[in-house]
Amino acid sequence: MLKQILWHGRGGEGAFTAAKVLAAAWALKEGRYALAFPSFGPERRGAPVRAFTRISDSAVGDRSEITRADIVIWLDPTLPGADKPELELTEGGIALVNRKEWSDLKNAADPERVINFDASGLALKILGRPIANTVLSGAVAALSGGFDEEDLKAGIKAVMKPSLVSKNESAAIEAFRFINGLKRRIA
Repeated sequence: MLKQILWHGRGGEGAFTAAKVLAAAWALKEGRYALAFPSFGPERRGAPVRAFTRISDSAVGDRSEITRADIVIWLDPTLPGADKPELELTEGGIALVNRKEWSDLKNAADPERVINFDASGLALKILGRPIANTVLSGAVAALSGGFDEEDLKAGIKAVMKPSLVSKNESAAIEAFRFINGLKRRIA
């Protein structure tokens, strides 16, 4: 089993941190492997950023950028391509777009594969700031399958500063539970 996850965000939104949290959450259990890495344009706050996560039950050696993913996440829906997120999906893949509107995208070519999720709103409620990276890590863990809440906690502890752990665990777990309630899974 290999799952490939593509994160789109802007510098300062934590796309790479989200990719690392998910990879750590997966790989901290024996017999599971993960790789997370970023792709930056100009290194400045607000510049487009892509990050990548590969999770597998066998060693992951491929360090190339992911162009077609099982899950594509848009931390910022104003980025180019967020209006057609299904274009980067594998067959059966799911796109997760951080939007206030909870319904599927009306203009998407395949709206059943696109989930709008108000991750920034949930982050604001729990963290006091609209930084949605750990919220989306929890949501992606639920979509991917094979993760549990303890995995998420371990991944957050491994990646984040101790002062940020408690609230970010709460945010990730609330998103994990919400998305699990949708009963949508990657095959």
